[in-house]
Amino acid sequence: MAQSPAASSAEKRDADSEFHYEHWTPRFSPWVITFTVTLATFMEALDSSIANVSLPHIAGTLGATYEEATWILTSYLVSNAIVLPISGWIANRIGRKRFYMSCVAVFTVCSFLCGLANSLTMLVIFRIFQGAAGGGLQPSERAILADTFPPERRSMAFSLYGMAVVVAPAIGPTIGGWITDSYTWRWIFFLNIPVGIISLILTSRIVEDPPYLKRVRKKLGGIDGFGLGLLAVTIGALQLMLDKGQEKDWFGSHLIVACGLIALVGFILFMWRELTAKHPIIDLSMYRKRNFAMTQIVMLVIGAALYSTTVMIPQFLQQVLGYTATDAGLVLSVGGLVLIVLLPIVGFIGQKIDPRAMIAFGFAMVTFGIWRIQDLNLSIGFWDAASWRVVMVIGMPFLFVPISVMSYVGVPVEKNNEVSGLTALARNIGGSLGISFNSTMLVRRAQAHQQFLAAHITPSSPTYQMMHQSLTEALRAHGFSAANATGAAAARIYAMMLKQAQTLAYVDTVHVLVIMTACLIPIGYLMKKPRFRPRAQPME
Repeated sequence: MAQSPAASSAEKRDADSEFHYEHWTPRFSPWVITFTVTLATFMEALDSSIANVSLPHIAGTLGATYEEATWILTSYLVSNAIVLPISGWIANRIGRKRFYMSCVAVFTVCSFLCGLANSLTMLVIFRIFQGAAGGGLQPSERAILADTFPPERRSMAFSLYGMAVVVAPAIGPTIGGWITDSYTWRWIFFLNIPVGIISLILTSRIVEDPPYLKRVRKKLGGIDGFGLGLLAVTIGALQLMLDKGQEKDWFGSHLIVACGLIALVGFILFMWRELTAKHPIIDLSMYRKRNFAMTQIVMLVIGAALYSTTVMIPQFLQQVLGYTATDAGLVLSVGGLVLIVLLPIVGFIGQKIDPRAMIAFGFAMVTFGIWRIQDLNLSIGFWDAASWRVVMVIGMPFLFVPISVMSYVGVPVEKNNEVSGLTALARNIGGSLGISFNSTMLVRRAQAHQQFLAAHITPSSPTYQMMHQSLTEALRAHGFSAANATGAAAARIYAMMLKQAQTLAYVDTVHVLVIMTACLIPIGYLMKKPRFRPRAQPME
């Protein structure tokens, strides 16, 4: 059937808008700019996980319980998530360079204050401001790179960006554990100060805003305060529900029920407001772009798979096998080293290969890597566990790099800031969903397996009797009295049963993650293949 002239014209306009850029070349080398903005983003991404292993030390120093100390992480995640979707609007309003430098400055100052905090309340307050500032760093860097590099070279730029946002959370627990064990937890915050100062100096001299942002600022309407309030309440309630859900027994807790209702009602009201407001906080029309909508789904799943396994592997090693925090972190760091090697390679070949094929291969490798984790047992060694992570992260660059490129396909250049903020939000919410799912599955499935095993391990069971007798004789050979050896043998069998139940719960969790990632292997081919067009040259 012949295509109508109107449809052909509309399609041509859409194709032109995808990759038609005015001629603008930054004064400094794009790679110098990339290094400059990646520095602060690495600092922020590292800070999102570096405090995890230090919570017991922080709680002890500040006279708080471990449960209270978890607000150090929760407060950061909530404030970070609230700022992410509005970071594009703020950058357009005050200028991206100014916004980026303000975020770096606030993040650095708050890091210093976190290190000086002498009470849990002070530390949580400073972490809220630190998380808010961190929420503007990653989206700003993505937008800066998108404008600095032409579309056909973005894959290489985003591969370096990937080192910051993917590698940093992986090595964060190792660095945090080593600093805490060797010095004091306060240095995990003081570490940010020199990095922040260097970043501010370099950014002020090297980074600049492209000319089109001035035109965007002139056309930008006033802030929708009501919409902004709804967005903050919705995301804050959702993050709080996901973070505290398992700890509070989910909907058995009035707090979680209230958070769930607030998030649901807030989301409905926010959508209504954005569809009717003259100057919405988020331009929902971007979700009509096929590639943008698909990349948000993929980034959500990437966040869930990355963060859930980042928590699950060291948790198994520490709680079940008795690894120290530093050794468990080192298992993840091996995968981080593989990422550092792979990301530049994938960035280079990404300029030559269909990004949809890269996405399919990436999900296939991630699925295979997660599937291998089901081999976990009570006798695995360090390198067995490290190999799980290594195989899984081989697929991550093949997802992260093309998705970072494809998210801008079909979106007008003046929306680059919004694309960056919403993509980072999708990854963070995916991470929260993954961690929440991981903790819930492990507890619930461990209880189910414990009930099943307990029903089959009874004093009348021949297997139980044989094991109990063998342990009793071994304990008596080590000096236990007959009565003590009998009781100790029963206790050890019970402890073995609990460990086995926990191990089976991890296997169940892995099975669900495998199904989730396997279903997305073909999703890349639902996206439009990008058509790169050269930048317009200036007229003589």
